[in-house]
Amino acid sequence: MYKLSALSPTSTRVLLTTLTTTALLGTASITYAAPFKNLPADQDAELSVGANVMIVRSGYDMDDSTEVRVLPGVFYDNNKIYARGAQAGAYLINDGTNQLSAYAQLAGTQFDPDDANGALQGLDERKWSAAAGVTYLRRTPIGGFRGQIATDVLGRNDGTFGRLTYLARINKDKLTVYPSIGVEWNNKDYNDYYYGVSAAESARTGVNTYSPSSSFNPYINISANYDINERWAGFANQSLSYLSDEQYDSPMVDSRTESRTTIGLLYKF
Repeated sequence: MYKLSALSPTSTRVLLTTLTTTALLGTASITYAAPFKNLPADQDAELSVGANVMIVRSGYDMDDSTEVRVLPGVFYDNNKIYARGAQAGAYLINDGTNQLSAYAQLAGTQFDPDDANGALQGLDERKWSAAAGVTYLRRTPIGGFRGQIATDVLGRNDGTFGRLTYLARINKDKLTVYPSIGVEWNNKDYNDYYYGVSAAESARTGVNTYSPSSSFNPYINISANYDINERWAGFANQSLSYLSDEQYDSPMVDSRTESRTTIGLLYKF
């Protein structure tokens, strides 16, 4: 039978939140505050590397809003530092029940005006960025509850975003599935960069100006990991976000939903 359980330290190592590219953050030794006692470093921590295909379908108004990318993947967790696809960080607290970590990750979306419809082709390009922040995970008998907040560190959008998420784990033989559901908050700067239309863009293209405020939008995510044998594992991830009114009302957008599908293969050292 399938078994639903709380997230364990081992399962967290392979939790595939957004599987994209290699780790962004190198870390040094850190300290933590009482009364929490960190887990010892796992000298036998497993390093997995591989490649994945990511299919992104954005809400932008384009001839073809589907983008396909082939990216590397790295997964590692020794109770002190970790890398999970597009995110890498260091634990400040990690006692088996509480996890507080500082991290960096890829963030945002991408708008290429060459692929847009009509007057939108005259707008400026919007690019992926990188964000740094903190995340806290609390494990309970019914699953994990996570909160995170991060801000742009490349100066592309100067935005800040946060997430509140519930996570669970389902096991059956060699297959492990991680369903999660939550809500995402994006501040005004984030939304303005990815969904706003400036006065200069409007004068150049005739597209109406648009300046969104901050927003909340729900999302769901399902990740799966299958151990083919001792060395190889396959993984998949499907995420779906429902755009808020602040995002959907943008003249750049024609769909309420955005999705990302990832499939890949990992080799375990």
